[in-house]
Amino acid sequence: MAKVSVDTLFELSEFFKFFGDTTRIRIIHILMSGEMSVNDIAEKLGLEQSVVSHQLRILRTANLVKPRRDGRKMFYALDDDHIGVIFETGLSHILHKKRGM
Repeated sequence: MAKVSVDTLFELSEFFKFFGDTTRIRIIHILMSGEMSVNDIAEKLGLEQSVVSHQLRILRTANLVKPRRDGRKMFYALDDDHIGVIFETGLSHILHKKRGM
């Protein structure tokens, strides 16, 4: 395994904190199917648009999602394929553990 600095490990720890919220995980899960408007995300999650917008701001700050404006509407997508891989790997681990019980 490659040597990794303490600073880089700290950054990794901070990165994983963004996955520590159920609403943010649900948003990431929805966006795995493709770009979606804030209104559509809120509707699919059954949440207020303001709640979704707040969580999207956090995800955007962490570079986990990227915005696109079309007129007055904002659309969001996963920032890159790595985010989906991280989500799928974590989910696979959880499901593997559940099947083993």
